[in-house]
Amino acid sequence: MKKRLFITSDYTTADEIKKVRKELHLTQKEFAEFINCSKPTVERWERSTDVICGPIVLLLKMLQKYPDYEQEVKIPEKEWPLRIWYMHGQDVCTLIDVNEQERKIKIRNYTDKIMFRAFGVVENPDYNQYQEFLASRCFPESRDKMKLILKDLGLPFYDPIMIIEKTEGRMAEDAFWLRIER
Repeated sequence: MKKRLFITSDYTTADEIKKVRKELHLTQKEFAEFINCSKPTVERWERSTDVICGPIVLLLKMLQKYPDYEQEVKIPEKEWPLRIWYMHGQDVCTLIDVNEQERKIKIRNYTDKIMFRAFGVVENPDYNQYQEFLASRCFPESRDKMKLILKDLGLPFYDPIMIIEKTEGRMAEDAFWLRIER
């Protein structure tokens, strides 16, 4: 007999998949998006009379043990006109919702690593801190030959949000970037 290293199950069943999906209150389509597979795959699993193997077995066990995880990674409804996704590679670090008219900002951090959060340890940043953050993801306003850089970007004047829309707030020294959603 092969020596086992872990206590994980070898397989799961259609009933177990349905049970976990329903406990999470997700449709087949939502569950497929959550576990990063296609809806037909979830449908096939849930109709199957055979055992189901693969990474889904471990994922189901983890979701049974930590059912709140789905809520931790869920994207909240967009309340205000501007949403900024602060990313590190493909990972979402912080969602920033902004109401520019009322100068209000709400954030949601998706990482425990303080260095990867848009505002570090600050949980409720104010509008000035938001503006400082935007400026930190752009070249400095005092940069030599700034007008030439703005011309290359097709911008009439220095505005951090406009610069970020063009450059995605990318910097040479890190893997962070911003995606703006209006």
